[in-house]
Amino acid sequence: MNKPVRMLAAALLALSSTAAFAHEFKLGPLKIGHPWSRATPGGAKVGGGYLTIENTGTTPDRLVAVSAPFAVRGEIHEMATRDGVMTMRELDKGVEIPPGGKVEFKPGGYHIMFQELKQPLKQDEMVKGTLTFEKAGTIEVEFKVEGMGARGGSEPAGGGHKH
Repeated sequence: MNKPVRMLAAALLALSSTAAFAHEFKLGPLKIGHPWSRATPGGAKVGGGYLTIENTGTTPDRLVAVSAPFAVRGEIHEMATRDGVMTMRELDKGVEIPPGGKVEFKPGGYHIMFQELKQPLKQDEMVKGTLTFEKAGTIEVEFKVEGMGARGGSEPAGGGHKH
């Protein structure tokens, strides 16, 4: 292989690997990592959304709202086990992201519920959503739709609860 072809191949390889892992968004001091969702069967009315939010700033912020064009509404939820009983509840005031801290939205914990889906979420699609923070404002992100049984997509997310 001649030198220009090797350089082009190396550049393409670098770009393709960057694209595969560069699923991060930034809004001021907030880093939103790997938003993802699970594929849903036809007729499903709800879907879940997962991601990480890291606050590199010196003051807390709060995720207060989520919306997506593919759902009538988005809600911020928490799953927890209390006294041996698993519960899920909507967090009307959102979730605080402490300064210097990181919050994971993953199966079995904090997550986004996309309510009244307008269409099924199909594996390998990228679907748009909007996150609204109390201080940092609003940012558009894309959720990578993983398989129906996914537990964390391209990055480990832990947990085992499936919606």
